[in-house]
Amino acid sequence: MILQALVNRYEDLLKKGAISEPGWGKVNVSFGLNLDIDGNVIGFLSLKTPRQSGKKTVYAPQSLEVPQPVKRSVDVKANFLCDNSTYILGVDEKGKDDRTRQCFCACKELHINLLKNAGTDAALAITRYFEKWKPEEAPENPYLAESWKDLMAGANILFYYEGKSVMEDSQIRESWHTHYNNSGEGNSGICMVTGKKAPIAVLHPTIKGVRGAQAMGTSLVSFNAPAFCSYGKEQGDNAPVSEYAAFAYGTALNELLNDREHTKAIGDTTVVCWAEGGDAVYQDAGMAAMFGTDEDSGLTEQDLSMILSKMQNGESVQIKDEWLNPDRHFYILGLAPNAARLSVRFFMEDSFGDIMRHINEHYKRLEIVRPSYDKFPRLPLWKLLSETVNNNARDKSPSPQMAADTLKAILNGGTYPTSLLNGVMLRIRAEHEVTRGRAAIIKAYYTRNKNKDCPEEVYEKMELNEECRDVPYTLGRLFALLEHLQKKANPEINTTIRDKYFNAAAATPAKIFPVLINLAQKHLRKLKEGSKIYFNKKIGELSEIIGTEYPMRLNLPQQGSFQLGYYCQTQKRYQKKEEN
Repeated sequence: MILQALVNRYEDLLKKGAISEPGWGKVNVSFGLNLDIDGNVIGFLSLKTPRQSGKKTVYAPQSLEVPQPVKRSVDVKANFLCDNSTYILGVDEKGKDDRTRQCFCACKELHINLLKNAGTDAALAITRYFEKWKPEEAPENPYLAESWKDLMAGANILFYYEGKSVMEDSQIRESWHTHYNNSGEGNSGICMVTGKKAPIAVLHPTIKGVRGAQAMGTSLVSFNAPAFCSYGKEQGDNAPVSEYAAFAYGTALNELLNDREHTKAIGDTTVVCWAEGGDAVYQDAGMAAMFGTDEDSGLTEQDLSMILSKMQNGESVQIKDEWLNPDRHFYILGLAPNAARLSVRFFMEDSFGDIMRHINEHYKRLEIVRPSYDKFPRLPLWKLLSETVNNNARDKSPSPQMAADTLKAILNGGTYPTSLLNGVMLRIRAEHEVTRGRAAIIKAYYTRNKNKDCPEEVYEKMELNEECRDVPYTLGRLFALLEHLQKKANPEINTTIRDKYFNAAAATPAKIFPVLINLAQKHLRKLKEGSKIYFNKKIGELSEIIGTEYPMRLNLPQQGSFQLGYYCQTQKRYQKKEEN
């Protein structure tokens, strides 16, 4: 299913002319080796372009279309026209002179064989270069000296002729096209992706750009041990995918991962998305809905609100002069690094409208009174997951599995993972603080994952529910009121009852609240008569709801009710200050 969706993505982009044809691929190229008609090196061109990285401008390699690179393991295999210094120049600093010589000879043989019938000046220049180039003289070449450090680091080099890329030579391109079409190594069979009989790929393409994976790339599909093989078959024959389908899915996936504007990471999972037809506006909307609006998405909060509202009603919406169709197929893929190949954390296929509807429902469940200093109209996923992380820890990444499970629950409208609630509860116990994000998670969790010990009246409103008669919720309100009283009586205080008693009050109210009520009597004596009457009245109203006996123990859902009551009562106090 994943491979088929990626092949369809490739074919959609191919129709638009937005992706490489079979036999060609995008490679990061740093330099151009400029030759004359006799094969002499007459220049070494830097192809790096300036890019903004934070506040700095850095020079990065260009992503250029070149002949499809080979997949290397331990074998010596040369690429055509574009490769690193080991193959093109015959030099490196790896200390393996015999292997370096073999790499250069393989590259020389490939180019002479493919270009012998080309007949153009550029083709002749390349063959003459390989016939006369002496690798041992490379360190002394004045054109290479300035870029030597980058060359030894593995930067890619592309041949140029008289200042022009050899990729512009039609005969050279035709020579490669003929070679590529006749170079199939696998046996013929029925492709499990296309359903057609075609040469089967022995090795699958290398995928680059997954966070935490090998920089040189990793396979999505591979069979590198006998335990993975069956019925005596070897390598790609265990999952027969045609060479065309393997090229197509690998090119499409690398294109998605190389598009940094539409690639996000949660935990160790790299997330990409795309829509049937290849329209980028669906990616803009999808990423903004999942991870929030920013400069990369090109969408404002107003745009996102309109998209979610329209999709909730099954209506099309116009964004950036394009129409978003709720019935369009939409795909979301999460990849994580693994020892030998990429791990698929999740893959989702649904209509764009249904996915947006699930996300919109998630945002509605998160709605809770927002402090004035909080600048997030909606809580994006990264902000949500940060509420489970210790901000003083060296590694501030959320649990990878929890992050992936949470995103899946949001996208398919399923129940939230228990690990999300546990993470929030741990942070509240450790820090004695119920932030907007933590309260929103508790509210959303019990709204979706129903529990009788956290009744609907606790979370049905986004603000304080003064009509709620739930005892744990009211205890949370009472605790917030007693904290307010303490601060009113002692304006300069730094440590309040929250720092000392919050966890115990939420877990064992019968042990703590009598102590807090006695302490409150001392605080009341410090207040003016008007304030004293107000607090006595409020404490009396809440105590009437609680009854004559405090609960001995509150379970986890009841503690969630307590924390929501505390948060909403606290925000009510600040709201009154703002109104005044």
